[in-house]
Amino acid sequence: METGDPHAEVLILGIGNLLWADEGFGVRCVEALAARWQLPPTVRVLDGGTQGLYLLPHVQSAKRLIVFDAVDYGLAPGTVRVVADDDVPRFLGAKKMSLHQTGFQEVLASAALIGAMPERLMLFGVQPEELEDFGGSLRPCVRARVAEAVEWVIDLLVDWGHSPTLRDAPQEDGSPLSLRAYESGRPSAEAACRVGDARVLRAWGVSC
Repeated sequence: METGDPHAEVLILGIGNLLWADEGFGVRCVEALAARWQLPPTVRVLDGGTQGLYLLPHVQSAKRLIVFDAVDYGLAPGTVRVVADDDVPRFLGAKKMSLHQTGFQEVLASAALIGAMPERLMLFGVQPEELEDFGGSLRPCVRARVAEAVEWVIDLLVDWGHSPTLRDAPQEDGSPLSLRAYESGRPSAEAACRVGDARVLRAWGVSC
């Protein structure tokens, strides 16, 4: 999912893996933002997934970068911590939870090396509760922070002189991985496969 001009001043980036429970927090944040808000041409929204160094051209073209991610701060699950500027790389790599974190730390290091770091860098991170649930969804304490993340970034954009507009109704992108589509096909907890989402496992030739 991507909206906005590739050369926009502000890049809002969600990183993470939707298939690993709370690891999908960052992606769900940008999805919710794009669904509810019409953003000005100066702001771009991007689902960075687990692309790692492939995100470097996007990062180096932005003057201001906002990142949503699940971050292991060592705090209670669902706890939010906002980190700014020089502290962001340290927290993104403090406790590696998955390959995407090391990859994005390398993105920032590469941008700094070539003198193409954004002027401002903001991280909205939430402490995950569960990662070892292949095909799982955000846990309630983490999912509850998505709306908070969207509200926070809208306030930040306004402070920076940009003008988001609330949509009359949410706009869905139609992706089978959108939150509504993804959750509508999930079995109940009682019927679910104990080792992950059976829909995902079958695609990999794995049985419950």
